[in-house]
Amino acid sequence: MSLPRLAVFKLASCDGCQLTLLDCEDELLALTGAVEIAHFPEASSTMLPGPYDLTLVEGSVTTPEDAERVHAIRADSRHLVTIGACATAGGIQALRNFADVDEYRRTVYAHPEYISTLATSTPVSAHVDVDFELRGCPVDRRQLIEVITAFLAGRKPDVPDHSVCFECKRRGTVCVTVAHGTPCLGPVTHAGCGALCPAYQRGCFGCFGPSGSVNLPALIPLLRRDGLDDDAVVRYLHTFNAASFDEELYQ
Repeated sequence: MSLPRLAVFKLASCDGCQLTLLDCEDELLALTGAVEIAHFPEASSTMLPGPYDLTLVEGSVTTPEDAERVHAIRADSRHLVTIGACATAGGIQALRNFADVDEYRRTVYAHPEYISTLATSTPVSAHVDVDFELRGCPVDRRQLIEVITAFLAGRKPDVPDHSVCFECKRRGTVCVTVAHGTPCLGPVTHAGCGALCPAYQRGCFGCFGPSGSVNLPALIPLLRRDGLDDDAVVRYLHTFNAASFDEELYQ
């Protein structure tokens, strides 16, 4: 009986989410005995053609070539899972969505005429159907292993959709906003990091993108109360998941 075939592809990204998979070490060794890693350039020179039972895609769509490439990846994949802020929300590079990308190109490159790029950075789901989106910058290794094993076992991944505030409560971390007046995106950010920043007396920066229930109109007044002006609020939200939050809610 043949093993399920796993593929990992990269678009525009820093490779951090693929490195998270490689950092799983013991879990990855066990995984290699349960699947055939057919395409994973970060880990192996073996690159076999599809079809694939499970495909992980890191990175956002920022070039015409990648806009076409994701359709080919989707066609070759029984299940397609996007991993990380870039693949699920356009990533930090989605800051281009709020500016003139041609001006950036002229400023950065000596010969901009050789650079082929799109005006926006968009998630994979804006181009093809996606079976699951795993958020984070980078993704959490425990959640990543859970998603892979869930799809291989034919069940729904057990990845909660609540906010970072739940994780603060679970680990007994005092709310940095209530106790210290520290601006924090925890109330509107998807759980998964273990509330790492608040545990070190820092406000959440929103690495994991919006949670399942986002109430920005309630949070924005608190951010302003704690010292952020309107421009600072926009910058705070335009970070790892720049294009995720609805601008109309805080302008």
